[in-house]
Amino acid sequence: MFLETARLRVRRFRPGDAPTLAAYRSDPAVARYQGWSAPVSLAAAEDLVAEFAAGDPAEPGWFQYAVERAATGELIGDIGVCLHGNRMQADLGFTLARGHQGHGYATEAVTALLDRLFTVAGLHRVSAECDARNTASARLLERAGFRLEGRRPAHSWIKGEWTDDLLFGLLAADWRPRHPSRGRNGE
Repeated sequence: MFLETARLRVRRFRPGDAPTLAAYRSDPAVARYQGWSAPVSLAAAEDLVAEFAAGDPAEPGWFQYAVERAATGELIGDIGVCLHGNRMQADLGFTLARGHQGHGYATEAVTALLDRLFTVAGLHRVSAECDARNTASARLLERAGFRLEGRRPAHSWIKGEWTDDLLFGLLAADWRPRHPSRGRNGE
């Protein structure tokens, strides 16, 4: 396990996660503002899980963590970190199954991961961006301490339309932990 909060565990993906990953990523409401299109087949999810599990979070590039409820062990979403080549900054992304949205789980996972990135990994900056229409994600980023740094009009061509992107940033100097987490070594 990578880290744990009062209600969640953030960990590496395991082969058994593929059916749940396929289910929530196949939900059109969950996929609406994401870079993939629904549905996501079980075979595609199995390939993704294998790719996620084989990754190295200490190397530059995207690494995807599974997010599960601690009480039940149920996979409820994923959170990704794209470590830059300089290993001093990263981008952040997150996805939560629709049935688990609106309960503070994403905010809890994001803030716990940010705490780890700033206090353990020693990052200087974490950035995130979202579709400007995705007000729930924008609010989550602001709750987690990110500052809105800009808006790129008609910047991304996604799912047959141009969309505006909101750009967010958070510096280590501005980080204030919001949820205590218990990190584990080895991931």
